Amino acid sequence: MSIILITGASSGIGKAAAQRLLNEGHTVYVAARRTEAMQDLQARGALPLRLDITREDEITAAVERITAQHGGLDVLINNAGFGMYGSVEETTLEDARSQFEVNVFGMARLTQLVIPVMRGQGRGRIIITSSMGGRIYTPLGAWYHATKHAVEGWSDALRLELAPFGIDVVLIEPGIIGTEFGTVMTGPMLERSGSGPYARLAHAVAGATAPMSKPDVVAGAISRAVTARRPRTRYVAGSLARPLMFIRKHLGDRVYDRVIMAPFGRG
Repeated sequence: MSIILITGASSGIGKAAAQRLLNEGHTVYVAARRTEAMQDLQARGALPLRLDITREDEITAAVERITAQHGGLDVLINNAGFGMYGSVEETTLEDARSQFEVNVFGMARLTQLVIPVMRGQGRGRIIITSSMGGRIYTPLGAWYHATKHAVEGWSDALRLELAPFGIDVVLIEPGIIGTEFGTVMTGPMLERSGSGPYARLAHAVAGATAPMSKPDVVAGAISRAVTARRPRTRYVAGSLARPLMFIRKHLGDRVYDRVIMAPFGRG
């Protein structure tokens, strides 16, 4: 069984993954800003950590605590993140930087601190929750997609760097999942773009519906990435991920643009 740290474990994919990994008998540290939202996981044996992924002191303390208690760490699951939507024109660079701080730089800093631990062990696994949004794009999601595209390229390069040390790097690419993502995204998006030149599109995006998969679907992919003797470099899971990525890759930009804009009256 493995010693595992999973960030963003207070809800959604992170919580579902933690529950599954606990059921499988792993020692699971669960980290998030909202420790009170992880009390159910603690009751099942998880070890909670308060962790704001943008705070150096909290990141450092988390790694130090785990290594002090267990002498190492087998698996890091970088799951913390959020989706920020709004037109490029109307989104402040301060907000855009905040999106990058959480989705890219905070995740990268935690990984930097874990790498020496795993390198010293001669083994380890770094699993990163990206998104189908790292391979495709949607209207008003430029800053969010920019972070996820960055995560994809960053992770691919990291995989090459760490392979000689016995450390695997794995990407998880969820599709549309029933989590807090939509709630967190919609309100701020309408504040930014709901009354200006992009209002029609913003309200169409806010009102759009699509089939959603349960977080357990992604938790299953994460579990496979944890336990596989030789894990894949990518695991795709959840509603619309495979078809949209197929269209984007094989049918080209123009076809993809028409398909993705069709629900908003601009296909």
